[in-house]
Amino acid sequence: MSFDRNRLGAHERALALLARREHSRRELEQKLGGAGFDGKELNAALDRLETEDLLNDARYAESFVRSRRERGYGPLKIAYDLRRRGVSDHIVNNELSNLPEEWLEVARTQYQKRWATRENPDFREKARRARYLAGRGFPEEIVRRVLRDPV
Repeated sequence: MSFDRNRLGAHERALALLARREHSRRELEQKLGGAGFDGKELNAALDRLETEDLLNDARYAESFVRSRRERGYGPLKIAYDLRRRGVSDHIVNNELSNLPEEWLEVARTQYQKRWATRENPDFREKARRARYLAGRGFPEEIVRRVLRDPV
């Protein structure tokens, strides 16, 4: 008997996706909805996965924050990306508020990777560096602190 991927139900298809990586509920809704599953079957499958604790937005957010932080992104960008993926504000705020001093170190590391050799930047260069860090999602206060003391 051969394995026919197209004949899987919504629950089995969602399990296959979750086996690869964590997903938010909205991500799975979009992927499975795009695969042609109707709303009733889709919601039943996702509710069952949540009941079984195989689908968990808080766990997804924790994994997502860790991954993005390691890649040098700040809390504002990460929060924006999580909200776009359907994670609630409560979960986003909970995951990001626990690490205020750690964000400073992430920003400093990112700054040092990018500008390890240059000394005493002029005003234009400082502004360019500030825009870079802000674009990576670091709040203004952290950007100011990094520019004032990059080490």
